[in-house]
Amino acid sequence: MSPTALPVPQGFTRRTLLAASAAGLALLVAGCTEAPADPREQVTSEQADELAAQVAVQEALVAAFAAAGAADPALAAAVTAQAEQAQAQLDRLRDASPGSSSATSSSASSSPAAPAGPEARAWLRSRVAEAAESHAAACLDQSGARAALLGSIAAGLRGQDGTLA
Repeated sequence: MSPTALPVPQGFTRRTLLAASAAGLALLVAGCTEAPADPREQVTSEQADELAAQVAVQEALVAAFAAAGAADPALAAAVTAQAEQAQAQLDRLRDASPGSSSATSSSASSSPAAPAGPEARAWLRSRVAEAAESHAAACLDQSGARAALLGSIAAGLRGQDGTLA
């Protein structure tokens, strides 16, 4: 008896079947495995609390820009870009903070009033320096992107402190 070959459909060779099987297996393996989560991006409850505290610090700073601007209209015009930057930084902090809402907290609205006239600039400068120091200190207890964000905000506020001098 002679072995009989099974008819192979036209255009479908053993090589094609082997390549398709290998590709299917690769997709199956890739679909069933997930890249391990970066441990630096996992937020501990302490880090979440500290980040929430930094959101409150930034909210107070945004309120301080508004208060200083109300106390000295010339200062308000001079620091418009810095006030906008502080708000953008606040938005980024809120986005990075687990469970943070986009609404302004009540602690930001209870910031002390700025002194009127030229003293408003010095008052605002001290608030900017305090916020920068707070963010820089908190940066050390965070990890990954959150640490980078806080460090970046602290550096930006240090620059603002210099322009307010």
